[in-house]
Amino acid sequence: MKTTDVIKKPLITEKGSMAQQLYNQYFFAVDRLATKYDIRNAVEELFKVKVSDVKTMLVPGKYKRVGKHVGKASDWKKAVVTLAEGQRIDFLESA
Repeated sequence: MKTTDVIKKPLITEKGSMAQQLYNQYFFAVDRLATKYDIRNAVEELFKVKVSDVKTMLVPGKYKRVGKHVGKASDWKKAVVTLAEGQRIDFLESA
């Protein structure tokens, strides 16, 4: 799997911001077929940091309704990446 296809986007939420400050953890939406090894390699290559741990979870899509029509959003995979001591990723520094 190509490095650029593994990580879809960073997840910037209030819970993620707290985990970033307290535990040096970052949340990403990743490809459903990506393994922990793929995610570790992609983060280390893209952001030039040392990863100490990767945890993944499958997030079920929510059901949406418009009038009488019911649909379902796609299921997706979330990764929680813990960086080594002293490492950091700056998402908002360039903005």
